[in-house]
Amino acid sequence: MTPTSRQRTGRPEGLRERRRRETHRLLASTALRLVVERGLDRVTVEDVSGAVGVSSRTFFNYFATKEHALLLPYPDQAERSVLVAEAVVTAPDGLTPLDAVARAWRPDMERVDADRDEWLARMSVLEDHPSLVSRMIAMGAGDERRMVEAIARRTGLAADDPYPALLYYVAGGALRACLRRWQRLGGAQPLVGLMDHAVRVVAVGLPQPPVPRAGRRR
Repeated sequence: MTPTSRQRTGRPEGLRERRRRETHRLLASTALRLVVERGLDRVTVEDVSGAVGVSSRTFFNYFATKEHALLLPYPDQAERSVLVAEAVVTAPDGLTPLDAVARAWRPDMERVDADRDEWLARMSVLEDHPSLVSRMIAMGAGDERRMVEAIARRTGLAADDPYPALLYYVAGGALRACLRRWQRLGGAQPLVGLMDHAVRVVAVGLPQPPVPRAGRRR
């Protein structure tokens, strides 16, 4: 797993904070395991809390619902959102805006690769429950807005110019396509490598790749 945002910023992590982070991760991973085993509708907050050995009240100190436990697996989500946006703005001058966004997302992609089995299971749950995808999109609205603003700052454009939002959605679409391929491959190829390739293809205008002769239309 990649270091927490506090570790990256150099601030020491206290015992209480470490325990909170570990409890967050344990509750999230347990919720995912139980949902995979039983199905979303057959798992309650009490089930998750009991499996971890904490009270339901403790669960609600970390998550508003069991769905949040599935969608917020890491305790530094809010801090990561800020750091990613800052990374877009402060990326080296020689990088294109697209490269800057991909570079900013790289630590999170590396975390997915490191926690491969967990993320393969989470993506299977999301496929089985589209309502979770809708909730995830709604929860990410603030992250999206922050990223669009960061791209605008990097490019010197107004936040309401269409380019920052267009770039964000193009990059996000590339990442989603890579995630789906990564899932189909069972995580056999690193997500980071798949995204690097996707960025190169998008950067040159997304040309149509050569079609194998057997696959050509007659």
